[in-house]
Amino acid sequence: MPSGSAALGVGGGSGCNTEVSVTTTEHIRAHLLASLGYATAPRRLPPLAEMQQTEWSVAFERHMRNRLIMGGIRYGLFCDPDKWRSDFLAGMAKKMKSYRQTGNTEHLVDVANYALLEFVRPQHPGAHWRAEDDHDHCPRRE
Repeated sequence: MPSGSAALGVGGGSGCNTEVSVTTTEHIRAHLLASLGYATAPRRLPPLAEMQQTEWSVAFERHMRNRLIMGGIRYGLFCDPDKWRSDFLAGMAKKMKSYRQTGNTEHLVDVANYALLEFVRPQHPGAHWRAEDDHDHCPRRE
């Protein structure tokens, strides 16, 4: 470890390896600012490789793929131009309403697949990709 640095970790029993190397000065400065209310202490995250394994649902992806394959058998393949005549946005709204009424998570898989189809062949006249953070996030439950 370089001179003048300290290995910092966060406890809490999460089982995550959250050790990060920062200089002693950076650590003291962050702690002082946080204790004075000027800044919050930085959040420690697990390594990227670990997050790539934990921040996804393989089961959900499997359900999506299975539904897409069945859709290909029933309604035509992904590359079939006739498939693009469906209204994916209306399909998403309908399936989301069904999920809210029933709680059946199968409808969430359908919503995700409609979103995928809309992403691949957008029907929205102003469809575009622009990564942004509008700070409008899902509210936390109490």
